[in-house]
Amino acid sequence: MDKEFALMRNSLTNITTDEKDLCIGNTDAGKVVLVKSGIGKVNSTITACTMIKEYAPEYIINSGVAGGIDRSLNVGDVVVGEHTAYHDFYVGDVASQDELGFPALIPSDAGLLAKARKVAKSNPSLKFGLICTGDQFITNNDALMTIKNKLPEALAVDMESCSIAHTCHRLGVPFMSIRIISDTPWVDHHAAQYNNFWATAPEKLFDVVKRLIG
Repeated sequence: MDKEFALMRNSLTNITTDEKDLCIGNTDAGKVVLVKSGIGKVNSTITACTMIKEYAPEYIINSGVAGGIDRSLNVGDVVVGEHTAYHDFYVGDVASQDELGFPALIPSDAGLLAKARKVAKSNPSLKFGLICTGDQFITNNDALMTIKNKLPEALAVDMESCSIAHTCHRLGVPFMSIRIISDTPWVDHHAAQYNNFWATAPEKLFDVVKRLIG
């Protein structure tokens, strides 16, 4: 989110690079490379590869928006991805995903998850579970149920988490994704729910990420 990026950028000190979608500076915890990934699997993969090649980060944290696809979630809840998966990868009867180099479930880094659980002790809106990724917006119950039938345990759906996780998995970089829930497709007035979300979401998610980095 642009506003989320601005909040994080304004929290940095000793900034050495300050561009439209890239900022490098410091927090009390150390150096941070802040970058917007772009929307979708290809854009986010390119961004992750570039970040790893150019800056050799100790770890990557991805934050942003996701749709809620589990009735335990409400708009404004924050989902920490214990695992990520693709919901739109299909190989039929040819082979398994693992054989083709696409892990069915990609675990997040255990150390990062442990830190997130510490943050969660004082933030009950944090939920832990599966985030699934595909190149589509989920706007109706039929699409939602297709995903839930394939991945019943999934809590949230987005367009970038698993592609970044897959890149980090292949290149050996610890990773975790954090997503704030913008909408839940099974409710009436779904579009209004999404539009009303933007007023407070960036600050809420920024607070979680900032505390996690700290």
